[in-house]
Amino acid sequence: PLLNGNFEYPPNRSQMNGTRVTGAHAIPYWKATGPVEYVESGTDRPGEGMVLVVPEGAHAVRLGSGASVRQQLSVTRGARYSVTFSAARTCGQSERLRLSVVTLVVHHGDDGGAEDPACGPLVDAFAIKTLHPAAQAAGGNLLRNGGFEEGPYVVPGSTCGVLVPPMDEGALSPLPGWVVMSYSKAAKYVDAARHAVPGGSRAVELVAGVEAALVQEVDTVPGSACRMEFSVGDAGDGCVACGPELQPMRVVAAATGAQGAATVEYHSRGTGGHARGALAFTAEGSRTRVVLYSSSYHTMSDGSGSLCGPVVDDVSLVCA
Repeated sequence: PLLNGNFEYPPNRSQMNGTRVTGAHAIPYWKATGPVEYVESGTDRPGEGMVLVVPEGAHAVRLGSGASVRQQLSVTRGARYSVTFSAARTCGQSERLRLSVVTLVVHHGDDGGAEDPACGPLVDAFAIKTLHPAAQAAGGNLLRNGGFEEGPYVVPGSTCGVLVPPMDEGALSPLPGWVVMSYSKAAKYVDAARHAVPGGSRAVELVAGVEAALVQEVDTVPGSACRMEFSVGDAGDGCVACGPELQPMRVVAAATGAQGAATVEYHSRGTGGHARGALAFTAEGSRTRVVLYSSSYHTMSDGSGSLCGPVVDDVSLVCA
């Protein structure tokens, strides 16, 4: 975690006006600009009709339009890092956050369409993690990080997992070896401490249906016989997909050169468990792309409407 990344060290009260932070360096280890508020969980916002719920712990900061918080870090030249944080809405309008790393800057942008310039998101639980290059697995597995053990920092005790955003091919991914391909949707990175995962301590939950896919490209020998295997399950988080009115979870595996695709159906009771799937094909060229995606959409059984989906893990590709 970053120094005071969860904002539990309070600001200097002499540099505050109510909840409004008036001093640039009032929050320990951070520099604030623009309308920044220091918020305690459960605070009732007069006239706004809602109680603010802090993402992690007891305190967070609220960024008004054009506001930012920043922290300067010491890093190693050439090393790769992943930054994670939590965010929550505080009113009924769309919000946009921009995270940039020159120093670490989180900025709440004003695109000109904001309904209320004082309305802004809560941000909390900032952490940074060094990403290690994913080595090719043993046993002839051509895929890197097929068990998803290397990935972004997960806040201990968090039940939310970490959303991994889509990115261009060739971009540095917070999930080494893999790219989330989508126009705007994310995949969720989950850990075994709070979720059911098929193997090891990490997995990926496909929460965006056909709108997001996990992709990896590897070197292959043209004409070689290849077999891709993978696990499909549920995260034990109440994502139910069984019964007469609920379609089962379906994960589709595809690859360059494959004649068709392999679909694994999983009837989830939302309590954990998994099944294995496989796809056999002949490599067409010196580079082969493998793809995993969910062909169905699911929501949590608690009535919240939160998206959920199948968990994938232990992915391998062996060619001979």
